Amino acid sequence: MELVLFIGLQGSGKSSFQRQRFADTHVLVSKDLWPHARRKDARQRRYITEALVAGRSVVVDNTHPSPEVRAPLIALGHEHGARVVGYYFASDLKRCLERNAQRQGRARVPEVALFATVKQLRRPARAEGFDALYHVTLTEEGDFRVEEWKEEADGTG
Repeated sequence: MELVLFIGLQGSGKSSFQRQRFADTHVLVSKDLWPHARRKDARQRRYITEALVAGRSVVVDNTHPSPEVRAPLIALGHEHGARVVGYYFASDLKRCLERNAQRQGRARVPEVALFATVKQLRRPARAEGFDALYHVTLTEEGDFRVEEWKEEADGTG
């Protein structure tokens, strides 16, 4: 059983990656599924907890830009005996803005949201409590390249 956290800007490919790699094996939890809900963090924690208690793996498809945002979910996963895995998506702002502009309806997020997220975005580190970390790149052909995480020399991930 595992808890998977996606980390990256809106438009970096997280949802497409989820559909391709985890749709058949993991419960999807995403704040985007409840656009008008209040207390989204509490709802997210409840859904994650319910799935893990039932022995089901979970993928959380949100931006998770900082260690402070990731920490409670990492702790929740470990509390329920899950292996916590992070996928960091290469987040080139220009390309994310271009992909976001192609989205329709509610799938398209306001550009200001991307600018706000990019200011907060910090590379994850194993020291945050991840059991495994991966770096995901979206190729020009639209395929995903997944590589083992390489920590930065300064230890920041």
